[in-house]
Amino acid sequence: MKIIGYARTSTDDQTTAMQLAALKKAGCTKIFEDKGISGTVRKRPALDACLAALEHGDTLIVWKLDRLGRSLRDLIDMLDDLRSQGVRFQSITESIDTETPTGRAMWQLIGVLAELERSLITERTKAGVKEAQKRGVKFGRKPKLTPAQIKHARQQIDKGERVQDVAALLNVDRTTLYRWLKKDERLLHKNPTLK
Repeated sequence: MKIIGYARTSTDDQTTAMQLAALKKAGCTKIFEDKGISGTVRKRPALDACLAALEHGDTLIVWKLDRLGRSLRDLIDMLDDLRSQGVRFQSITESIDTETPTGRAMWQLIGVLAELERSLITERTKAGVKEAQKRGVKFGRKPKLTPAQIKHARQQIDKGERVQDVAALLNVDRTTLYRWLKKDERLLHKNPTLK
């Protein structure tokens, strides 16, 4: 059973000295370090090597939770993986130890807060979209054809032009033109004043 530490600095001019001292004091026999790598960066070579080195019964120790995860959700996913592998986790600053009842309770509380944060973000996003739609902001892909182009295409086809030639003239695929003509036909049937 190994006790492994992980340390990270966000910029090259920062030092891991304080983290390393705390990790050694906590009993780490091997410490992995990422220097000058932001927590938001997906590729962290030392962290990847650290996680690969952990085995059932080992302990991973960090100086502070924010040294490990890119986000709260990322952190929770990572620690859930560790738990499923039978790896113990400790954070020195936050006094979290997944082997103690208090540590497990803290971890569950963090999970609840992460879920709350996700729900709030979703609600704010939906509210923002509704407000933007009220102001006339259109979401989604821009239509490939304007109403004027559809009307022109219909007139050309009614005059005897081939559909593929009209589609090529409008720089769209033939199936796209058919789809828009069909959609336009449905609109005309619903509202004859558009003719």
